[in-house]
Amino acid sequence: MKEVAGMEGNVWLLGAVAWPFLAAFISLFAGKKGERNRDIFASAAMVMEVTGMLCLYPGSGPASFSWAGFCEMGIWLRADGFRWLYSTIAAFMWMMTTLFSMEYFACHGNRGRYCFFSLLTCGATMGVFLSDSLFTLFLFFEIMGLTSFVMVIQEETAAAGRAARTYLAIAVIGGLCALFGIFMIGAGTGNLSMDSLEQFRKATGETWPLYLAGGLLLAGFGAKAGMYPLHVWLPNAHPVAPAPASALLSGILTKTGVFGILVVTVTMFRHDRIWGMVLLAPGAVTMVLGAILAVFFH
Repeated sequence: MKEVAGMEGNVWLLGAVAWPFLAAFISLFAGKKGERNRDIFASAAMVMEVTGMLCLYPGSGPASFSWAGFCEMGIWLRADGFRWLYSTIAAFMWMMTTLFSMEYFACHGNRGRYCFFSLLTCGATMGVFLSDSLFTLFLFFEIMGLTSFVMVIQEETAAAGRAARTYLAIAVIGGLCALFGIFMIGAGTGNLSMDSLEQFRKATGETWPLYLAGGLLLAGFGAKAGMYPLHVWLPNAHPVAPAPASALLSGILTKTGVFGILVVTVTMFRHDRIWGMVLLAPGAVTMVLGAILAVFFH
């Protein structure tokens, strides 16, 4: 274990999250030398991101990293098989959409802004998938919601403005719900590690505080996943967002919500029949309603 200024573990894991953030600011300077330079750098940065994630393959065991002094709550990251798979797929999709966006935005304005916020959103998304504490998960989840808002409003049309405002409102409401649930878990267990989810279940038993905290987290993550009835942002945001951003919204960003729901389900509510029915109802409505609206949409 390496330890530098309160940091412990595999620093390459920190790099997988920090590199897209750093690349976003470098892209601003690269853009001053020419848009072509910026586009090439952004594409190269994402190729490096995918390569870095492949190097973190947890064949010999999961990689972990902690920075206990960050904001008093710490940054805790882990790349086990589940998290590594999610984050590697996300990095690959970001690489492909970044390569595609070079031609897509050839005749569009504000190309530098899109590149900047796309890279920021990538870093936040990697932080969500690699998080190993509730504070880390919430921190990057909120950063992702704010930076991806700019990707939705990129075209600056009236429709894009309305869709972006709805997207931001749902993101804020969902984030607050998740935060209240995290507060309940922190108060009940005294820590915000991923293990605190299971500890909270043991401390409360199958009583209303358990299901209230779970319901708040479900609302927070379900809002990002496009789960009924918090799905209203999704059909408005996709048509108005640029094609590369729309691909990321549907292919990756909604999956961060699914990731959060999975984490809560397998830790707090494993083999819980009541929770299973709670998930089944909105999940079935989302699936059926989405199919019906798609059929009749003109």
